[in-house]
Amino acid sequence: MRLTGLSAFPITPADAGGRVDRPALRRLVARLCEAGVDSIGLLGSTGSYPYLTREERRGALEAALDEAAGRVPVMVGVGALRTDEAVRLTQDARDAGAAGGLLAPVSYTPLTDDEVFEHFATVAREGGLPLCIYDNPATTHFRFGPALVGRLSPLPGIVAVKSPGPEPEIVAAHLGTLRGVVPEGFSLGYSGDWNATEALLAGADAWYSVVAGLFPQVGVGIVRAVRAGDAAEARRLDARLRPLWALFREYSSLRVMVACADLLEICHAVPPRPILPLAAKARRKVAAVLADLDLG
Repeated sequence: MRLTGLSAFPITPADAGGRVDRPALRRLVARLCEAGVDSIGLLGSTGSYPYLTREERRGALEAALDEAAGRVPVMVGVGALRTDEAVRLTQDARDAGAAGGLLAPVSYTPLTDDEVFEHFATVAREGGLPLCIYDNPATTHFRFGPALVGRLSPLPGIVAVKSPGPEPEIVAAHLGTLRGVVPEGFSLGYSGDWNATEALLAGADAWYSVVAGLFPQVGVGIVRAVRAGDAAEARRLDARLRPLWALFREYSSLRVMVACADLLEICHAVPPRPILPLAAKARRKVAAVLADLDLG
C-alpha cells in the first residue's frame, strides 16, 4: 500500500447505542468513490473508532468495502487499548480485504517509546496488514518523535506515518527531518486540515482529510492544484475554507462534521456518548458557514 494524495476520513453514522447505520455509511463511501479520492480512511478519530465494538467495527468495514468494490483502497482504524485486541482488529481488517490499517497508540496509562515500539512491532508482525502510524497526540497524549518514527519505519508492514500538521513556517523542516530517518518510499502524510495545503506544497505525500470525508470535491480540488504545480490556486481554495477550519478548532472536527451531515441531510448521526451534539448556537454558526461556502 502506497499512501499518496487525498485520503478522505468520513464520520461513522451510528445511533445512540453505537449501532452503525450501514446504508448511510455506504452512501458516504459512494460519494468519496465518485469524487475520485485516492484512499478512504475508515474509522479514524472522526469516525469514532474507539467508541465502537469489535463487531460494529467489522460491520462498518464490510459495508464500506462492499460499497467501494475495489474502486478506492480502504484503510481502517485498528487502534485499541490492548495489543492483543489491536492484533485481532488488524486481522479482522486483513480478512475483510482492507488495504491497510491505521494504528494509534491508544492508552490510559502514559506509554514510553519502547512500549509503543513493541506495540507496533507486534501488531505489524501478527496482524498481517500494512500499517500507517497514527500520530495524534491530541487524543492519545503520545507524540511520535523522529527517532521513534525512524525505529519503526524499517519494520516489515509499517509503510506510512500520519502526523499532525505543523504550522506552515516549520512544515518543510519537519518533513526534512522525517525524510532523513525513514526508508525511501515510506509515506509521510499530515492531518489537521487547516495546515494541510502548506504541507502538500512542501512535499508531503498525503493529506489525511476530515473535510474530504463529507465534501470530497473540496479536497480533490486542492490536491489537483498542488499536483499541477499551481500553488496560488491551492492556497486560494484553502483560504476559502478558513471559516470551516475555525469551526474545527473551536468545536472539534467530529462535532462539526456530524452537524454538517445532519444540517445538509446527507445522513443523520449522533456522536458517541459522552460526546454531545453541538448546542443550538453552535449549530447556527455551522449552518451559516455552510450557507456561505455552499459545499453541499
